[in-house]
Amino acid sequence: MIDRGVLRSYLLNSYAGRKLGMKTTGNASRALAGNAGIGHGNFFVEKGVQTPEQLIAGIADGFYVTELIGFGFNPVNGDYSRGAGGLWIEDGRLTFPVEEVTIAGNFREMLRGIEMIGNDLRFRGKIAAPTLKLGKMVVSGD
Repeated sequence: MIDRGVLRSYLLNSYAGRKLGMKTTGNASRALAGNAGIGHGNFFVEKGVQTPEQLIAGIADGFYVTELIGFGFNPVNGDYSRGAGGLWIEDGRLTFPVEEVTIAGNFREMLRGIEMIGNDLRFRGKIAAPTLKLGKMVVSGD
């Protein structure tokens, strides 16, 4: 879908493909009832070459997210906001646990802000990603 930062294709079922004058990508999906929509399976970010520890080592002050809570993505404008938990990073080291904070940004800016990609890709479901280092996001909470 995205190759070296360039959008190359969309996820399309037959209906959406016809409406756009494009060929289907075979991404039809349906729940137990209702019409087929567009879904994804085997969707992942390719792994990089650096370990998560190497990504963390270059961060003076940051947040290592280990848990996301709730749903907060607007597909129309790309705004993203989720509850999160994880570990605080100081001088390249994980220092103390953090919980009940909010992380926020814009999905387009988040994709553009990926600085490094870890080599720790693990498949545990139909969507997977290795550790990602983003240059900037809003972190708020007590």
